[in-house]
Amino acid sequence: MDWSFVHKTWEKWASTSVGSSGEPLKAALLINYDPTGPSRLLSTIAEQEGMRADPVDLTEFVDFVKLNKLQTDCFFIGKNQYIVTSIHENWFCARCLNTVKAAGEGAIVMQTKAFLLVALYDGSIGSASRAMASADQLAWQLSRRNL
Repeated sequence: MDWSFVHKTWEKWASTSVGSSGEPLKAALLINYDPTGPSRLLSTIAEQEGMRADPVDLTEFVDFVKLNKLQTDCFFIGKNQYIVTSIHENWFCARCLNTVKAAGEGAIVMQTKAFLLVALYDGSIGSASRAMASADQLAWQLSRRNL
């Protein structure tokens, strides 16, 4: 694994994609993920921006993805509960069920060979489109290096 490449790519991407002043995402996580690995191994947070996630709390989310419960269950990221609204080959979208924001909140989760990218955004359709484009940009860069 080329951790230097991952870190540099993340830093460059996060500086223009994650934040509160016009960026498409409010927070993002990059989680080490090996769907074929033993379940006793905890996935670790490789990078995060805009939030502080606890790796132990993310275990339930990683299991949700690994066990392919996308159509049958909800998942949590932090205090927010999400329900999957759209499923695709290597990614899915979800909406927050317990948001207090009028426009809502959403999540886009993309899987690369070595990572799960969790991109969180505020808003509805327009915001989701901007978030998707941003998340796809990072996933594409990682996939080019087979990560």
